[in-house]
Amino acid sequence: MNNKKRIIAVSFLILAFLLVFLFLYQQKMKSQEPISATAFKLNTVVTITIYDSQDTSLLDDSLALCDHYEEIFSRTKESSELYQLNQGLLPRSEDGFSISSDLEALIQSGLSYSELSQGAFDISVEPVSSLWDFTSGEKVVPPENQIQDALSLVNYKNVKVKNGSLSFQQEGMGLDLGAIAKGFISDKIKEFLVSKGVKSATINLGGNVLCIGSKPDKTPFRIGIQKPFADRNETAAVVNITDKAVISSGIYERYFEKEGKIYHHILNPKTGYPCETSLISVTIIADHGVDGDGLSTACFALGLEKGMELINTLSDVQAVFITDDYELHYSDNFDY
Repeated sequence: MNNKKRIIAVSFLILAFLLVFLFLYQQKMKSQEPISATAFKLNTVVTITIYDSQDTSLLDDSLALCDHYEEIFSRTKESSELYQLNQGLLPRSEDGFSISSDLEALIQSGLSYSELSQGAFDISVEPVSSLWDFTSGEKVVPPENQIQDALSLVNYKNVKVKNGSLSFQQEGMGLDLGAIAKGFISDKIKEFLVSKGVKSATINLGGNVLCIGSKPDKTPFRIGIQKPFADRNETAAVVNITDKAVISSGIYERYFEKEGKIYHHILNPKTGYPCETSLISVTIIADHGVDGDGLSTACFALGLEKGMELINTLSDVQAVFITDDYELHYSDNFDY
């Protein structure tokens, strides 16, 4: 082979090597890109993002879990287990209504936070919450007499749950699990993804975020705490999160304004009207979504002083409270 042919052959080999290298590099970069899916579920925008897998079926299965749990926990969907419980349509025995293990688990969590907050948060508020509508745009304040009648049915201590059975100690009672259901569902999605080998992902259910591990490069996820009444992209603070939940409750989520007064969806189970405190937002950082959900609502209802006092007794939980002057108040052990 003369020198010219040898040079041409070597050039082709180098070119082939470069093409193979480029292809493999592109495949590697592609495999490092996160996969994500967004859908309207649970009456909110749900986004699942996985950083260490290219298996899109995991996204589909995660979104399907939202539908599955909505069929259990929805207060308004007539086919749901909770709706049928509240309407007295579930099978019953001498011990009460027969309920699924998932519904029992969520109710038990709700009762624990009702007790922890001494009733400031109360999952038996359904007779009152069913009178209010914060999404239709009709801006109707329920009549006082209806609120008072409904309040007589609100008392979490009259809810008895044991071994798959639930009983109400007063006729006409009902449960509203909307304040903690999304946190519970995010925990279940995390449990599913981890069982499939996922070690890096975020589960965002309407702004409530649960992180699985950290980013693939081992750095923490940076999660924004939304500025109340601002666009979802505008943050009041940013926290570095690894394998924890960041859950917020605030008056900006669902509300209407009538005659100069804001009526929001976080109801005071003692008055039947929206909680009146100096707070406009509470964000909890916790190991589990259901705990963040329960605590964020409970602390909002308790107000700044009592809510912060509660958080400071919990060693594994941190919080950011935002007051109506937009000042941020951090729990004692906040280190994000």
